[in-house]
Amino acid sequence: QVQLVESGGGLVQAGGSLRLSCVASKIIFSINTMSWYRQAPGKERDLVASISSIGSTNYADSVKGRFTISRDNAKKTVYLQMNSLKVEDTAVYYCHDSIVGSWGQGTQVTVSS
Repeated sequence: QVQLVESGGGLVQAGGSLRLSCVASKIIFSINTMSWYRQAPGKERDLVASISSIGSTNYADSVKGRFTISRDNAKKTVYLQMNSLKVEDTAVYYCHDSIVGSWGQGTQVTVSS
């Protein structure tokens, strides 16, 4: 059973930064496209960023230029560096793999004004 464990969330002031991590296990990590999604209260879960097995990246328009997704295949870890955070970035952030379709438990990011 694939396991994805997110960490790095927390409370930060607007304009601040956070770095999320997602460690995968029981998965051929290197061939997966890995993604970060987020879900705010009362809203749908939306794609934030994804990174392919060869490092191609894709971002939601709302985070372009502020967030950076990266991966370390040796550590089976995908990262999301979030800079210039805004109040509207507040959400639970989830890690997702493309092949099995597993989700992590999520990590809360709260941005205060």
